[in-house]
Amino acid sequence: MTDLAIKTARPRRTKDRWAVTGWKFALPGLSVIAIVMGFPLVYAVLLSISSFTLLHPKLLPFVGIENFAAVMADEYFWNSVWLTIKYSGITVTAEFLLGLGVAVMLNRVVRLKAVYFAVLTIPMAMSPVSVALIWHMLLQPNLGIVNRLFELFGHPGFDWLGSTGFAFWSVVFIDVWQQVSFVILILAAGLASLPREPYEAAAVDGAKEWQQFWYLTLPMLRPIAAIAIIIQLINEFRTYDLVYVLTKGGPGISTDLLSYFAYKRAFLGLAINEGSAASFVLLGMVLVLTVLFFRIVTRKA
Repeated sequence: MTDLAIKTARPRRTKDRWAVTGWKFALPGLSVIAIVMGFPLVYAVLLSISSFTLLHPKLLPFVGIENFAAVMADEYFWNSVWLTIKYSGITVTAEFLLGLGVAVMLNRVVRLKAVYFAVLTIPMAMSPVSVALIWHMLLQPNLGIVNRLFELFGHPGFDWLGSTGFAFWSVVFIDVWQQVSFVILILAAGLASLPREPYEAAAVDGAKEWQQFWYLTLPMLRPIAAIAIIIQLINEFRTYDLVYVLTKGGPGISTDLLSYFAYKRAFLGLAINEGSAASFVLLGMVLVLTVLFFRIVTRKA
């Protein structure tokens, strides 16, 4: 073997040893993740293709895609799909626009910035169930503070959570109220990390503030904005807590999101297999939309 071949082989063997060592250190953690995440996922897949119900608690016989076909043949399923897409689109759009506006304003603040951020983290730090219970009391039609304020100004109150015209938008408002803090913090951190040199050069060239925002801030903020939107898109698609506490999917089916539809199918309808199938449909929608949106937002200009 020539000297050159020996010198080339040594770094390769060293790199292989480091890789093996790295896998050895990672193996315990990966094993725990595989058990904690892999077992429930595999079991859920088996449930979705089985005949398992609360009245027939056995996986066998397997029925293939019959559970998916039964779920998709239900007209209420497609209502839940549409409501979920509508709900997620409205909430994510509102959270991003509000979050971007507040983050830009906070980026200009010099004094008491830490206080503002501390206040903004309060809704985000609360659990969705706590938020839902608080707003359920505030929006109570007879004794709620919100209706009392309307009555002080001579306007009758509304049945915010018991009316088909208001229930959906009430849940949307409460969700945005809680989740917008997360978007604000991410975008504010992104704005603080942007380099100042492009803005200085643009100012020298005579660019106005709105031009700097449109042509510099938004393009440079795009990767961070994409992360914030994708995370929120996933969160909104699997919204369950607010609906369960506030409206139970009602009145009627006006707030029956897909996650709550899957819960009803599994535990109220006693069909665990069909509820699992509906959950995998939701998972597939989230994965597809996440990939598509990530490609759209992060593509090169």
